Amino acid sequence: MLKKKKTEKKTEVYTLGQHISVSADKARRVIDQIRGHSYEETLMILELMPYRACYPIFKLVYSAAANASYIMTSNETNLVISKAEVNRGTTIKKLKPRARGRSYPIKKPTCHITIVMKDISLDDKYVEIDSLKKPRWKNKHTAVAYRDMYSSGGEGIWDKK
Repeated sequence: MLKKKKTEKKTEVYTLGQHISVSADKARRVIDQIRGHSYEETLMILELMPYRACYPIFKLVYSAAANASYIMTSNETNLVISKAEVNRGTTIKKLKPRARGRSYPIKKPTCHITIVMKDISLDDKYVEIDSLKKPRWKNKHTAVAYRDMYSSGGEGIWDKK
């Protein structure tokens, strides 16, 4: 008896970058900033961050979005980075010649980066929450203007001789 295999629609797509020539700690510093954000927010964050590790991560996020649009035929506005992790890769070891016939080792660390994107339009668990997007402090506090004590007008502290 033949059974018909269930065809579940994928909701997650991943991209794996191996042997990226950045240390795992420096890449983790960038990955922690983008985890849980939407695709469009992630691209803006990565373009504005001043770290060298941003460019390979930017390429991986862009590749994961391309995979999602091809495999799941999903729109880029519905993509969210659900999981992003950095693992330590192999260390490239070289010897640098120094004075008097000595040599010093040069160690270049590498890392493996995995980025998993989820399409929230296909998943039932995600519901848009407006309270997280609006700042709650906007109407509670008003700006307080202090008198300028360094200006020449008025009776400031610095007017006395």
